[in-house]
Amino acid sequence: MADRVIRIEPRLETTRLASVIASVGGLMLALLIGAALLRAAGADPLAAYGAILREAFGTPADWAAGRFYGLSDTIVRATPILLTGLGVLLGFKMRLWNIGAEGQLFMGAWAATGIALFVLPKDTPKPLMLTTMALAGMLAGGLWALIPGALKAWLGVNEIITTLMLNYVAFQWISFFVVAGPWSERGFQLSPQFPESAWLPRLTDYAHRVPAFAGLTAHLGFVFGLVAAAALWLILYRSRWGYEIRVIGDNPQAARYAGMNLARNILLVMFISGALAGLAGMSEVAGVVHRLQDRFSPGYGFSGIIAAWLAKLNPWAILLTSLLFGGLLVGAKQLQPTGIAFMLQGVILFVVIGAEMLTRYRLVIARHQAVPGGLGVPAGLEITPTDPPTRGEG
Repeated sequence: MADRVIRIEPRLETTRLASVIASVGGLMLALLIGAALLRAAGADPLAAYGAILREAFGTPADWAAGRFYGLSDTIVRATPILLTGLGVLLGFKMRLWNIGAEGQLFMGAWAATGIALFVLPKDTPKPLMLTTMALAGMLAGGLWALIPGALKAWLGVNEIITTLMLNYVAFQWISFFVVAGPWSERGFQLSPQFPESAWLPRLTDYAHRVPAFAGLTAHLGFVFGLVAAAALWLILYRSRWGYEIRVIGDNPQAARYAGMNLARNILLVMFISGALAGLAGMSEVAGVVHRLQDRFSPGYGFSGIIAAWLAKLNPWAILLTSLLFGGLLVGAKQLQPTGIAFMLQGVILFVVIGAEMLTRYRLVIARHQAVPGGLGVPAGLEITPTDPPTRGEG
C-alpha cells in the first residue's frame, strides 16, 4: 500500500530573476490581499490606493506646478525607515536577527537630545552641534545593540529575544525622562525645544535661493541614509570584511574553519547595526520634531525590517522600499479605517517571506509503500528476503 508524503527540500540553485519575480509578485499579491481586507472593512480599495498615491507622491498636475509637498513628506517618513532598514540589513546578511532597531532608534534620539539640551551651549556652531549629536546618537544606539551582541557572541543567547525585549526597556527609559522625569517640560510628555543650532537643515530653509523649496520639510537625514547605503554596499561587496560577513551568514562552521573570528564579527556588526538605528533617532528629533517626545516613532524600526526584507537585503533597493513604506504612512493617514498603513505592511511582510521561502525551497511529494513492521520505503524499491547463507559463504 503506497502513501504520499510531503516534504520540503532546499533548491539547489536560485536565480536572481526568480528572486526579483518573487519580490514583485509578492508585493502585487499583498496589495490584492490588502484590497480584499479593505473591501471587507467597507472601503473602496481602488479609491483608497489612489488616495494613498496622491497624498504620498502628488499628481502630474502638482509636479507641473512645482508642488512636491507630498513627496517631501514621504521622504521625511522614509528617512528613519531607510536608516533602521540599513542597520538591520547588515545584521541579516550575517544571519544576526536584530529585531531591536526601534529601541536603538529611541536610545539614539535620547543621546542626541542630551547633547542638544544639556551638554553643548545653545550658541554652539551648527556643524559642531549636529556632528556631536550624530556621533552621540550612533554611540548610544550601537552600545544598546552591543548588549544582545555580547550575549550572542560569548554566551550563545538568542539575539531575537534579547533585541526584542530591549525595545520595551528603551521605551520605558524615554518615558521616564520625558513624561514626569528630569527632561519633562512643565509636566508634558516632551522635552524643551532644541536650540536652532540643533536643527537639521531642511529644503524649506533654502527657499530664499530656490523658491520651489518653500514648505518642503525633507531634511539632511535623508542624505545620511544615501551615504550609509553607499558605504554598506562598498563594505559588503568590495571589502574583505564584507566577504567575511557574507561567508559567516552562509555557513558559520565553514567560516570558523577558515579562521574567521565569529565573536568579533558579531560584536562589530551588531554595533554598526545599532549605530545606524541610533542615527535614525537623531535625525528624527533634530530634523522633524526638534525635541524628544514619548513614543515619537510610529514603529519606524519595525518598518525598516520589512523594508530590508522586501529589498532582498540590497542596500540600494532599500532606498525604493523605504520610500514605499514612507508613502504608505503619509498617504494612509487620511483614510478610514485607521491603521491601513500598518495592516498593509504586515500583509506585505507575510507574503514576501512566503515568496522568499518558495524561491529557496520546494515541496516534494513522494510515494512511500508500507511494508510489514511499519516501515515505509519509496514506491518502486523492492525489498526481498535475503536467503540464508550456504555453507562456505561468509
